[in-house]
Amino acid sequence: MLVETKNDALFSSMPIGKAIFSLAVPTIISQLITVVYNMADTFFIGRLNDPSQVAAATIAMPVFMFLTALANLFGIGGASVISRSLGVGNTKRAKQCAAFCIWTAAGVALLYGMVAFLVRTPLYHLLGAGPDTWQHLERYLFWTVTIGAIPTVMNGTLAHLIRAEGYSRQASFGVAFGGILNIILDPLFIFTFHLEIRGAAMATMLSNLIAFFYYGVLLYHIRKRTIITPSIKEYSWKNSIPWEVFTVGLPSAIMMFMSTLSNGVLNNIVASNSTEAIAGMGIAKKVDLLAFAIAQGMTQGTLPLIAYNYSSGNHKRMTSAIRRMFFVSVGMAILGTIFLYAEAQWITNLFIADEKTIAFGSRYMQILSLVCPSAAFNFGIITIFQAVGKKIQPMLLSFIRKGTMDVPLMLLINAKYGVENILWATPIADLIALCIALGMFIPFIRSIKRNGAEKKEMQV
Repeated sequence: MLVETKNDALFSSMPIGKAIFSLAVPTIISQLITVVYNMADTFFIGRLNDPSQVAAATIAMPVFMFLTALANLFGIGGASVISRSLGVGNTKRAKQCAAFCIWTAAGVALLYGMVAFLVRTPLYHLLGAGPDTWQHLERYLFWTVTIGAIPTVMNGTLAHLIRAEGYSRQASFGVAFGGILNIILDPLFIFTFHLEIRGAAMATMLSNLIAFFYYGVLLYHIRKRTIITPSIKEYSWKNSIPWEVFTVGLPSAIMMFMSTLSNGVLNNIVASNSTEAIAGMGIAKKVDLLAFAIAQGMTQGTLPLIAYNYSSGNHKRMTSAIRRMFFVSVGMAILGTIFLYAEAQWITNLFIADEKTIAFGSRYMQILSLVCPSAAFNFGIITIFQAVGKKIQPMLLSFIRKGTMDVPLMLLINAKYGVENILWATPIADLIALCIALGMFIPFIRSIKRNGAEKKEMQV
């Protein structure tokens, strides 16, 4: 006999459009707010009209974004295991997985923050920091990573885990709450308290810490009806939980790690040209995340629905969810490309008044905007493979997208066409990755449909 949770109907019987709306829309909104607050740091720092501080925030991005990689490792990996466990009625395993992810994520985040501080000198050299950005970079990373690692990682992890049980609105509220709070605190700390880039970093850390407390209060409030528990008694290495969490979540972590590697190489190349070039690139990359937010929110929100119905054997409902996911995410990505390409100069001008930075930023933004549709497809395919518990396919695709093909392309394009064209490596590499992803995905989805048809024949 299967044990149903309160939200079981959301996954198993609610009309597919309504189910996706309930899961994905709050996630999309929270993703958009997260991107806006990421842009807010760059926007308010840019209002200082100091390219060196904007450049420092750009150089810091790979180290800070690796915290998202850790959150995805435990959050997406755990969400897939929890949803599949609930799909077959195994609430005990779902509880053990939640406790494992919460405590292990906290421990790894603490370790990462300490290591980043201890190796900061060689790390800053590796990131491409120079005399004009070094001190700003040190101030920013101290507050966001050394002090802020645990709340940042835990916010992302808990949002994924809570969403896996169907509490998408509550999970997304926590993400949005932290983002809005950061937008409010940024100008207060940067301008009122005259802390400049240090103020932006402190605002980020405090907003994540307060959002972390929100999740703690939420879990206490729903403790009698949720399987998401921080109870150390439920912490377990049994039932293949660590293996499943790591192998399913690792592709998302690898994607972020490879992106960090790619950005590190890119920062070094662009920083050797000028501070204005790297400041412009930082603005372009932050704004471009806005177009990716809907695709990421749609795929992350739909993951529990796909995972639950895959494990319960309702493959027709699963494929219907996949079709709807692609329609919305790719469609919105195309609209994002059109808008960012057409308004690149105007958008860059909102962040900073420096003419050289605007020229670099608008050029980079137009190039990066072309990636949005292929990235939406790639995110979706990787998420589907993670949702059904596949290991090799999402791992391989995560390696391919960033840090492998794009790095040699960067070096080649920079040498032949100059730093202003270097970001053409990104859309070229992403298009190649999409072709490989489709080569893996099409046979998989055909096999799902074929198995479904065979089951129908057997029933007849």
